[in-house]
Amino acid sequence: MLSEDELALLEAIRESGSLSRAAARLGKAPSTISHAARQLEARFDALLFDRRRYRLQLTPAGQLLAIEAARLMQDVSRLSRRVKQIASGWEDRLWIVTDEILEFDILAPVIRSFDGLQSGVALRLTNEVLGGTWEALRDGRADLIVGATNEPPAIPKLRWFELGVMEWVFAVSPRHPLAKATEPLQREALANHRSIVVADTSRSSAGRAYGVVGGQATLALPSMRAKITAQRQGLGVGWLPRQRVAGLLKRGELVEKQVADPREPNTLYVAWRGDHEGRALSWWLGELRQPRLAKRLIKGLEITD
Repeated sequence: MLSEDELALLEAIRESGSLSRAAARLGKAPSTISHAARQLEARFDALLFDRRRYRLQLTPAGQLLAIEAARLMQDVSRLSRRVKQIASGWEDRLWIVTDEILEFDILAPVIRSFDGLQSGVALRLTNEVLGGTWEALRDGRADLIVGATNEPPAIPKLRWFELGVMEWVFAVSPRHPLAKATEPLQREALANHRSIVVADTSRSSAGRAYGVVGGQATLALPSMRAKITAQRQGLGVGWLPRQRVAGLLKRGELVEKQVADPREPNTLYVAWRGDHEGRALSWWLGELRQPRLAKRLIKGLEITD
């Protein structure tokens, strides 16, 4: 490992091409710089400086040493910052998993506020669906989960609070056969038409889907936005977040239908493991407890196009 002075010497000679100019740049006597250069060559038992030309240059070996030494110094500097970061209570990284039903756009301003703390914590945001969200926390693929549905499962040292309640509407395209069907729609009527679902990302179970009756065909899609698009185009039927499709219902691009077995609202949860509470996690929990943010997350972005 080179010292900071040795690294500065290599850079000064490389950029100035002269021992005297390098000495002036470093505020030292030319003889001192010349002696330091020869000591460096002796240390590595290699010719590092090409003195045959008018302009002093680094040899290929000297260039390699300068480049690699600079990289190592950067690594040491980053390591030093990370050590101080961890020692002051900040995590090295925070992995946040949101249920796909929540939209990233609403979290973007929160991330910007977190960046303003200059904590050095690396954020990673991914999403899961239904059982996959809880599973991510259980299996260590998340430090914090946001928007998880269903009751909190048995996870060691699990902590959680309710984010809010999401209401649902059974909606179909005005071109779909069920659009003019007699209400309330019975299970038998629904079974004859394909249900659009967002695919459960659980890895350890078969997963589940809401609002699917026995024997009903399904089309599993990767996101709620894709599900809304599919139902607008008449590719199937199913339950949608009421607030997100309010505009589509108002404009008649989707038709609300009453069903014999209505879907209860879903409580959404924020959850984490109580044995991993650093400053970054605490900050995010504080933000997610703010009623205004929670309300925006539940409401989502209304589909307008």
